[in-house]
Amino acid sequence: MVPHFPGANPRQRGSIKRDDSTGTTATPYQRSRSRPPGRQTVVAACCLVLSLSAGVLAAVPSAQADPPDPAAKKKQLDSQIGAQKADLAEASDQLGKSVAAYNQAEAKYKVVQVKYAAAQGQLAAAKAADVVAASKLQAAEQALTSAVADVAAGEQQIIEKRAVAGRAVRSAYQQQTGLVGLTIALRGASPADIATGMQVQRNVFGIQGNAITNLNNAQAQLANKRAKVALAEKTAAAARAEAARTVKQVTALTKQVAADKAEAAAVAQVKLVAFKAAEREKNTEQAQYNALVAERSRVEQILIARAKAEKAAAARKKAAREKAEREKARKEGRPPRNIPDDPGGGGLSYPVSSYITSPYGMRFHPVLHYWKLHDGTDFRAPCGTPIRAAASGRVTDKYYNGGYGNRLFVSHGVIDGSSITTVYNHLSRYKARVGEHVSKGEIIGYAGTTGYSTGCHLHFMVYQDGRVVNPMKWL
Repeated sequence: MVPHFPGANPRQRGSIKRDDSTGTTATPYQRSRSRPPGRQTVVAACCLVLSLSAGVLAAVPSAQADPPDPAAKKKQLDSQIGAQKADLAEASDQLGKSVAAYNQAEAKYKVVQVKYAAAQGQLAAAKAADVVAASKLQAAEQALTSAVADVAAGEQQIIEKRAVAGRAVRSAYQQQTGLVGLTIALRGASPADIATGMQVQRNVFGIQGNAITNLNNAQAQLANKRAKVALAEKTAAAARAEAARTVKQVTALTKQVAADKAEAAAVAQVKLVAFKAAEREKNTEQAQYNALVAERSRVEQILIARAKAEKAAAARKKAAREKAEREKARKEGRPPRNIPDDPGGGGLSYPVSSYITSPYGMRFHPVLHYWKLHDGTDFRAPCGTPIRAAASGRVTDKYYNGGYGNRLFVSHGVIDGSSITTVYNHLSRYKARVGEHVSKGEIIGYAGTTGYSTGCHLHFMVYQDGRVVNPMKWL
């Protein structure tokens, strides 16, 4: 009888950490033939090691009754490890969600940062434009004030020049006669006096003309100044409108910048929370994986020892057969025949009539960035599907594990020179008992979704000489 493995104490089952050993799809009975690379890694490090986190092959007495209702046990375990579900595309749903949330928050934060920076740039430009607009407005207001003052001064000058021109016109009117020179002559003035009088008259007429000319010029200048006032008023109005627009823009952008800043702060906080959650899940995943790898190493050593014992037993049996053949040949007087190794019943058969949904192999973990082994072959198997022994052998262990669910181990002894043990995981219930000999094709249990599993299926494993190998090399 091959020794059982320590561990899987029913009292300790509640503390078992869950790890995905299946890589199944989320919907029962609809498992695809191929799984995204992410999901496949789960079965890898998990299945390979998880049996071991519970202490692997449990020392369950052959007389012990079947374990409690798997559904109730699963519910109890789920309530204890709820948030510890593992399967990020290769490991944990929660880790996947945390990383996705962080990536989403980081992307949104970058967008908000760009938006905030753009708003700040626009605000700076608007403030600069506002300064320019204010300067233009000030200059326009000053020009308008100056123009208005010039108009007022011009109007005052017109009033004064009109008065001067009026007096000149009245004087000219009073003196406007051709007898002026005659009057001077008739008064008996000397020729010199007459010449002087005529010059005075010309001077008076010149003053009158200058007054009128000055008045006309002043009026023309006043009209030009009024035109400048109109232009200054138009320019000032445009400057006021531009200043009003820049003030409004600065006000709006100031609010926008404040809003973007607040949004950036909020998104940064969400990003920080998501980052911490992702780091926490990642660290948990890493710690769990390290524990599983260590446990796998321990259990494999036990399996290797079992394989050596089985192969030694097979060698002793062969030696006994060879001795018997030599003795028989001696009695019959003939050469002894060659005694072949015990084939152990040939190769393995499919444990369920179905197709493969996830093959054995390495999977790269996208977050932890290392390769994990999917340590078995997943077969589509709706809940309740009969599971059959892949070869004749003896049931050595059965127990519940947080990752693999209900597990059943069958040792097939030495086949083609190798010690072979098959393992059937996630069973809904058992049919075979520990210590019982089962025949190839005999029903030993029923498919389920116990342990960490997202859908009913069978996770089938093969140990060759104590080490996990690809089951397909034996099927």
